[in-house]
Amino acid sequence: MSRSPGRGRLIVLSGPSGVGKDTVIAELLPLRLSLQRPATYTTRSPRPGEVDGRDYSFVTPEAFRSMEARDCFLETASVHGHRYGTPRDRVEELLSAGADVLLKPDVQGAAQLRVSGTDATYVFLMPPDEAVLQERLERRGTESGEELALRTRAAAREMAEASWYDHVVVNDEVARAAREVAAILAREDSSDR
Repeated sequence: MSRSPGRGRLIVLSGPSGVGKDTVIAELLPLRLSLQRPATYTTRSPRPGEVDGRDYSFVTPEAFRSMEARDCFLETASVHGHRYGTPRDRVEELLSAGADVLLKPDVQGAAQLRVSGTDATYVFLMPPDEAVLQERLERRGTESGEELALRTRAAAREMAEASWYDHVVVNDEVARAAREVAAILAREDSSDR
């Protein structure tokens, strides 16, 4: 997806589970009103407060496999026992309309995008330290003890991937991290002119 005049920019924001991606995105969206977020497909059940089609598109594993077989996804990932996929048609439609598109794949999904040559700005959201990340995961209270242990082990592996991203932003304070991401995008806007 290389960028041409009138085409939107693809922004990939990822990081370990519990780093605060959704919270930073919620602060970022009012700063960058042009950003669009297509709902990712997932086979997991909705968490309290999540809305189908807005937060995620919740599908059965069978429906997900069928979509995957039809090449409906830009990237897919198996994360903590569930499947996730970024919808190719939704992203392409938004980019073609000139919208900047923000994706929030996990680290393996972001790596798939990069390896496939997807033209994007890759931003890694890093916790201030592992203890803060562990506290955030526990405070969230959305995973069982087993799921929490799985996410904690995965986080260390995921943070080791930060070096290949275009930008690393430390989420030590949500509003500051969101402003930093917005500033990165503003600098890139300026360099495109």
